[in-house]
Amino acid sequence: MKRYDLRELNDNFTDRLVELMNSEIVEDENGIFLFEIGDFSPVQNVADIVKENNWTLMNSLKFNEVDWTVVIKKTVPVVEVDESSAE
Repeated sequence: MKRYDLRELNDNFTDRLVELMNSEIVEDENGIFLFEIGDFSPVQNVADIVKENNWTLMNSLKFNEVDWTVVIKKTVPVVEVDESSAE
C-alpha cells in the first residue's frame, strides 16, 4: 500500500493519479490518494477513472473541509476462457 498526496495539483490531479496507478502500484496492491475538492466533481471523476481502468474503489471519504481521500485497488484483469476451444 502506497500513499500519495496530490493536493498541490488542485483540480488537475487525475492524470497524475492514473500515472501513479499504472507505474507504481502493482496488481492486487492499494494506492491511497489525497486530493483537494472544491465541488464534488473531482470525486465523481475519480470514480469514473476507477471504473474505466477496471480498478476497485475500496474507500472514499472526506478527510476534512477541503481534502478527500480514496483507496484504489489495482485489480488483476480477469481472463475469460473460451471453453469451446479447450476441447
